[in-house]
Parts: sequence; structure tokens; C-alpha cells
Amino acid sequence: MTIQTKNYSFVRNKLLNKEEIAFLDVREEDPHAQEHPLFAANLPLSRIEIDAYAKLPKNSVPIVTLDDGEGFAQLAAQRLANLGFTDVSVFEGGVKGWKAAGGEVFKDVNVPSKSFGEFVESKRHTPSLSAQEVKQLIDSKEDVVVVDVRRFDEYNTMSIPTGISVPGAELVLRLPELAPNPKTKVIVNCAGRTRSIIGTQSLINAGIPNKVNALRNGTIGWTLAGQELDKGQSRKFHEVSDDTKNEAAIRARNVADRAGVKRARLDDVQAWKAQSERTTYFFDTRTPEEYEAGHLPGFRSVPGGQLVQETEMVAPVRGARVVLVDPSGGGVRANMPASWLAQMAWDVYVLDEVHSSNLTEKGPWQSPLPDLPKLETVDAATVSNWLKSDSNTIAIDFSTHANYVKGHIPGSWYALRSELAEAMKKIPQADRYVITSSPSELSLFAAQELQALSDAEVLVLEGGNTAWTKAGLEIEKGPSHLASPPLDRYKRPYEGTNVDPAAMQAYLDWEFGLVEQLGKDGTHHFWVL
Repeated sequence: MTIQTKNYSFVRNKLLNKEEIAFLDVREEDPHAQEHPLFAANLPLSRIEIDAYAKLPKNSVPIVTLDDGEGFAQLAAQRLANLGFTDVSVFEGGVKGWKAAGGEVFKDVNVPSKSFGEFVESKRHTPSLSAQEVKQLIDSKEDVVVVDVRRFDEYNTMSIPTGISVPGAELVLRLPELAPNPKTKVIVNCAGRTRSIIGTQSLINAGIPNKVNALRNGTIGWTLAGQELDKGQSRKFHEVSDDTKNEAAIRARNVADRAGVKRARLDDVQAWKAQSERTTYFFDTRTPEEYEAGHLPGFRSVPGGQLVQETEMVAPVRGARVVLVDPSGGGVRANMPASWLAQMAWDVYVLDEVHSSNLTEKGPWQSPLPDLPKLETVDAATVSNWLKSDSNTIAIDFSTHANYVKGHIPGSWYALRSELAEAMKKIPQADRYVITSSPSELSLFAAQELQALSDAEVLVLEGGNTAWTKAGLEIEKGPSHLASPPLDRYKRPYEGTNVDPAAMQAYLDWEFGLVEQLGKDGTHHFWVL
């Protein structure tokens, strides 16, 4: 099958004209994070069958795949064509070709959102305090509330002393009851800069009466100042009264209106789902717990703060339409993220007039998947017996490296699907390989490829690692038996509790340089209220 190529001017013109394009960097996350074009969203070759239908809801969207000469872009394009996508091309010359044509490249992950945060601060001079100034406020028992706008798991790992977990989109809804006295000072923090800038500016834009400051440089700044972080905290926001909710709803709607956010109704949703000429994403921006208790069919759970922080991870089609809904928070958690997406040049709508009777689906979001390969499977108990009694059986795990380290089948090997041929040179030869993963569907595609590389019997663990754990079988932790380098996850300099101060400072310096890079790139269309 012949796949066409596309060049720099094709991609750039699509971006400049705000036309739909899925510009996909199909390398693993770590090489992607080393350098990539601004709007090249990361969709690794390893996960294409698992993620494509969710991230690319329209099969005729123009797709251009990108690598750096490894051959992944061609493979990815062929897989996407096999999945039914009709307009798939490979970017000519890879990342080197982009640079040779004069294209700007960016480091790190979630760069559109992070550069937008810096752009906001440069235009609005979002107020901030240093780590030392915030510590002084806390130590002197001033009337101050610290709100941490990251995901709860990030907050739980490490947090500012006294900080309360209030993920970004919840701020305008929850803060009035966390700081009911307008004289209370409010400090907004994240790990670095982006989410605290956006959170602080959200409260200011919504007209919250309190004096609000970002913690300058977040937990990184706190650590670089030689100050201790708390670990394992679990303070969370609580439910608010109807009066608070109604007032927050008015504030958030006003901000969305000023940003040019459009309104939609349920009949629009039906029409857009049936539309073949336009990509539309449907996101429910409440907490995952609220979503699972009842949601609209076809809407994906993406809490609003993370949506603004990681937009390209769930919506890689630049130029697409985005529809947000918050049916139980008075629309606050849809209108505030929508106001930011509008300023990031997305065509964004908030769904109005949704009632609890419309929330007919329950449970977690299920990713749409293609037809799965039909392969021979085996149950967890049988695999456990084989591994204990038969040295000719080896388990290979294709989960993310982070999940593998958290717990895997004792003695199993970690491998990256995109590096499978190389991995098999390190994994001992055996008569039988049992393939597993989280999610379990991934192992079916990996096993299919392994069958083509080996004469051994290849079986798939039924239900993957989840089934192994549910069966109460022993798990092993740690990074043992790595047949592939852990390229699937770029280690963020603000993650975890043991980070080199030099790496933290380099990260901050990089963030400060993003506005200048945006200017050189020139394709972003960002603006600020």
C-alpha cells in the first residue's frame, strides 16, 4: 500500500488557516518530549489501535504522521489506514525535515498548554508570590488559604503545607466556601507554573473578591528555596450550597461569554455525532466520581483543569470542535475550561439545559476499539502454574513502564511494542510466551506481532494484569527484567520527591523561554481576555 507524504508548508497552512489536521508524533513519549513541532500531538505507534478511535473520532480527518527517521511514521500510517482512516500521510523527512524547513521545535510534553500559560502571564501579569513570601504568610498564621490545582494523586505525593486539593476547574465553584471572608488571601499552586497561572487568572477573571496570587514556580520553587513539602496529604474540597453554586455559575458564564464560548443543546449533539465533515470531541468536565454516577452517552470523562493542561492528549485534531458539559455544577466546570480553550483558539461550545434524567449511562468511560485479533488465550491460574513448574514459559508485559514497576507477574519481562524486535534479543528463548498488559486489549495486538517474529507458542493472558490481580496471585514490584528502555514516559522534572535541583531550574528556564518560541513558530492563534 502506497502512503503519500506531506511537507512543512502543507501542515503549516492547515494550522494557519485553522483547518482540521491531526499531526501525530508516533514516537514514544520520551523521544517526543526531546523535540517536536508545537502541535504535533503524541500518539505512540504502540497504542494506535487502542487510542485511535477515541482521539480521532472522524475517519476522514487529514492525518500526518511524524517520526525522526525510525520508520514508525510509515508503520503508523499503514495501521491507521487499516483501521479505516481515509486521508493518511507521512511527514516528509521527519523532525529533521521540519527543522530544515525552518520549523520551530519544542521540548517537554503538553507544550501547547504550557506555552499558553506563559503567554497568559506575559499579557496579564498574573500576580504571584515567591516560595519564601508564601512560607512567611503560613508561618505567621496569616489569614491565607493555599489551593493545589493539580490532580489529587499529584497533590497526595507532595504538597505545600496547609494546602487543600482543588483541581483547576473546581476553583471558581469551591473557593467561595473555602475562603468565605473576602479578606482571606488565596495562594494557587501547581508543580511548576502553568496550572497555577491559569488557576489564579481564572479566579481573577471570575471576579472573586479575594486577593489571589500564584505560588511562583509551584512546588519546584518551594523545593529550590530549601523549604520542606508535605507528603501523603488528603485534604480535599467539599460540596457547596446551592447559593454558592448559583453565584459561581453566573460568574463562570460571564467569563465564557466574554471569551466567545458558544452554546449548544442536546439536539446539536445528535447532529454533530452524525456529521461526517467535522471532528467533534464531547467531554464531561466534572470529577470522575460524578461522571461514573451518571453521564451523557458518548461523552468522555476529562476533568476540566487537566483538559486545559493536557488538551492535545485527548484532542489531537487541531481545528476540531470541542463540546463541554457540567450538568451538576451549574456549568461552572465547563464554562471556565471553555473560556481558556476559546483563548487557545479552539472552536468550543458548552452544552446547556442538561437534566439529571439525560444522564442515562453509568460507570467509567469505555474507549471505542476496533475488532480485536482472535488469538488463543489462557487463564491466570494456568499461567501461574506454568511459570512455577515450567522453565520454558516466559511472560512478557506490554504495560506502561510505570505500571510495570508498580506491579507485574513475578519473573515477567517488560517490553515496548514499538521496540519488540530489539526486545526479543534480550528476552530468553522459550517454547511458550504468555503476553499480558494493561489495558488487556493491547496484548492481543502485541501477541500478533510476536507470532510473526517467533516460532514459539504465543498465548494471551485472558483479562491481562487485572485478571492476575483479581485472582489474588502474587505480584512483583520494581524495574526488573527490562527488555526495552522505558521510553514510553518522559520523566517530568516536577514529578516525584527526588528530583535534581539543576533539572528543576532548567525546567523553569525552559518555561520562561516559551513565549519567545511561540513568536518564532507563529501558528498558535492564542489570545488573552
